[in-house]
Amino acid sequence: MLKRLLSYLQARWKVLSAPSLHFSLGFLTLGGFIAGVIFWGAFNTVLEATNTEQFCTGCHEMQDNVFAELKGTIHYSNRSGVRATCPDCHVPHRWTDKIARKMQASKEVWGKVFGTISTREKFLDKRLELAQHEWARLKANDSLECRNCHAFDSMDFTRQSPRAAQIHERWLSNGEKTCIDCHKGIAHRLPNMEGVPQG
Repeated sequence: MLKRLLSYLQARWKVLSAPSLHFSLGFLTLGGFIAGVIFWGAFNTVLEATNTEQFCTGCHEMQDNVFAELKGTIHYSNRSGVRATCPDCHVPHRWTDKIARKMQASKEVWGKVFGTISTREKFLDKRLELAQHEWARLKANDSLECRNCHAFDSMDFTRQSPRAAQIHERWLSNGEKTCIDCHKGIAHRLPNMEGVPQG
């Protein structure tokens, strides 16, 4: 049995590694290029389709919990009409960082399949753990998603409260702290923080 399998694999490898008898090298190169373009287009289309608010809120776990909370914040509705969507805050904009985040997020599919947060009670029980994962991710990347819209260099300290201006200038200018250190719960309610060290 093993001998037959090995023989079969050797025959197939010989076909794959031998020069083509029926097609020119130019045809194979052009065919490979076209196949690559089609693959890249399909890959990018799927990537962008999964990077929309409609996709993120397509399951009731998100729709009924965190998205419902977002609707009551300034990030969702404000006087200027500028609105942050789920991917704006949870998916980096740079392509390489976006791919890395999508790979991390693929494990969230398992949570959906196994019903990890399928009810409000399950969500509330896991909320602190989920929030801590997100806070750690934002801390590690220096709140990159926040900085896509909120640039320290563009802040007008004269339009901020004196306390906010002092804190922003002190902590953000030297890189000691990042946005998420102080702005947890800015778009979603904080989990029960009882017993969690602050700071």
